[in-house]
Amino acid sequence: MKLKMDRSVVSWALYDWANSAFATTVMAGFFPVFFKSYWDNQASAATSTFHLGVSNSVASLVTMLLAPVLGAIADSGGMRRRFLGFFAFTGVLSTLGLLLVAEGNWMLAALLYGFGTIGFSGANTFYDSLLVEVADEKRVDWVSAFGFSMGYLGGGLLFGFNVWMVSSPQTFGFAGQLEAVRFSFLTVGIWWAVFSLPVLLWVNERPGTGAGGVRKGLLQLRNTLGDLRRLRVVILFLIGYWLYIDGVDTIVRMAVDYGLSIGFQQEDLLLALLITQLVGFPSALVFGRFALKWGPRNGIFCCIAVYVGITIWAVFISSVVEFYLIAMVVGLVQGGVQALSRSFYSRLIPKNKSAEFFGFYNMLGKFAAVIGPLLMGLVGVLTGSPRLSILSIIILFLAGAYFLSKVDEVEGRRQAAELEAL
Repeated sequence: MKLKMDRSVVSWALYDWANSAFATTVMAGFFPVFFKSYWDNQASAATSTFHLGVSNSVASLVTMLLAPVLGAIADSGGMRRRFLGFFAFTGVLSTLGLLLVAEGNWMLAALLYGFGTIGFSGANTFYDSLLVEVADEKRVDWVSAFGFSMGYLGGGLLFGFNVWMVSSPQTFGFAGQLEAVRFSFLTVGIWWAVFSLPVLLWVNERPGTGAGGVRKGLLQLRNTLGDLRRLRVVILFLIGYWLYIDGVDTIVRMAVDYGLSIGFQQEDLLLALLITQLVGFPSALVFGRFALKWGPRNGIFCCIAVYVGITIWAVFISSVVEFYLIAMVVGLVQGGVQALSRSFYSRLIPKNKSAEFFGFYNMLGKFAAVIGPLLMGLVGVLTGSPRLSILSIIILFLAGAYFLSKVDEVEGRRQAAELEAL
């Protein structure tokens, strides 16, 4: 099958390239470390972890509550690009604002980080919903995978550059690592802003279902909640997705903590994160091709099976080289499971309500990594072993695969088409 690479597809995918800089350099890379060592350096390790956790939780909760409502408003008024731009540039300005935060001012740093996270997550709801505008059903798996691959490449390249800056600040004319880390936040803000422009300029969206507005959007959301109760296939998918993506997110979020707990150094963990990003670029494209031949659900099953193997392997690792190898294998499947989940879901929902339904999808994504860390913590406390704690994540992968196996794609498409025609 010949895959057409037009301007709208490239413009759409470039937003993943844009916002992944925030996910890698800020969220996963430098902010947590810099927050502890600079902005919240007067607090104990436990207290600073609590401060950062509260900022993350509040931002996730706000996004979780807003996403379906804003999706309904955007669908009713044809305003998905506008909302994407609003949230994206909220994130950009918040990231740039970190440059001005003085040492010890943890509250302002946490507030800006929270707004940055809301901007990042909120924009993703509308970015995901525009997938149905740039790709038909024949191309949707590949286009979704292309977007994630661009994200891994763009985020990985900028993160690698920033790691180089912080590791060798004198090479770039900085007085020390402090100045280099601050400059990395500037690079993320500029990168995110510049590469967000194509999706705002060159991706079209279908007209809304009527005049926009909060009241109409809320009424539409109420109707969609009623529709969702009739879409058994969508509900089954969302339950399965929530379970297995909880396992995926738990591995991502707990990897650094797990690595530190078994004796690895911070530098080793940053390198492992970079490896995952760079491997994720080609592997996401490979899974896009896989889905063209064998279907997205089979691709997701394949990814889940690999994650089960990774989880078992992690129990027994004893060297940093093995940790790097695991990071590489995670990179092989992380982009695949994310891309194919998004494209598979897009097949099951009404196209004229895509922002709303992706609001629910992203709401569950924000609510992910709740059960997993709790399971790990409970097993860790009961056994006293961090190695055994990570084994508990397998439950989430197996349960997610079970619900996914019950999803009837043909029936889901039929139900979505009926709702779209109403």
